Amino acid sequence: MHFLLAFNPLEPIANALTDVLTLLNGMTHSLGWSLVIFAALVKLILWPLSQMQFKSMAEMQRVAPQIKKLQAQYKGDPQKMNQEVMALYKEHGVNPMAGCLPLLIQLPILFSLYSAINSEHEQFAKEGWLWIGSALSHAYPQILGTSLAAPDMVLLALYVVSMYFSVRYGTAPAADPAQAQQQKIMAFVSPVIIAWVGRSWYSALILYWFFFNAFSMLQSFYLLRKYGMIKPAAATADATPAIEAKNVTPRDGSAARSNGKPGANAPRKKRSRR
Repeated sequence: MHFLLAFNPLEPIANALTDVLTLLNGMTHSLGWSLVIFAALVKLILWPLSQMQFKSMAEMQRVAPQIKKLQAQYKGDPQKMNQEVMALYKEHGVNPMAGCLPLLIQLPILFSLYSAINSEHEQFAKEGWLWIGSALSHAYPQILGTSLAAPDMVLLALYVVSMYFSVRYGTAPAADPAQAQQQKIMAFVSPVIIAWVGRSWYSALILYWFFFNAFSMLQSFYLLRKYGMIKPAAATADATPAIEAKNVTPRDGSAARSNGKPGANAPRKKRSRR
């Protein structure tokens, strides 16, 4: 019984993360920058899953009108509607669970990283990063972290702002007005919860999370454009004049005979006879 209570399923992952951070620290001589590099490495490892997630999101966005038709058609038969929706997903290669895979993998890494930082608390307590651990931080310890093992309100605020933009603009725009409203609410609620809960978290953990979130936003904008869920503003601006020009039609065939000369189609004035 004691063995079962003492067993931590994340301990092997935490030990592996400790070894990785020790290896990176041997090259950078900074645990802060080692966490930044580690966040980039994790993002690269999860790239295939993230690409699968955004590809599935793009397909779901394309079949959304068909799903609405099925919901209207089988409104009184939910079981039949679910069968038809799943058949539609299968036909278009959509995996509704694809969006959960990156998150399910990130959470064990995050919890294991917290355990690794906690186990190496003395070493992180001696390390700083930029303003963390500086003379200014010791002058304002309630706001700035005196080490990577102490909380830092500035870094937490940066993460909260990045989380808002990540939730608000890092996913595909919702076609359904109700989902779009829910997305806006979550963009405000989630950062507020993290700001309240994360006040006592190690700045080392927030540092990793902030840069992981920043790399995720860059990846999201790239994949959203790649799969056509958002379009570059320049392309939209260039397409607008072309559409307007295409919709302009001459009233008669005189425009085709003008040969591009100004005033060629203007009515001729009658000469007055004296």
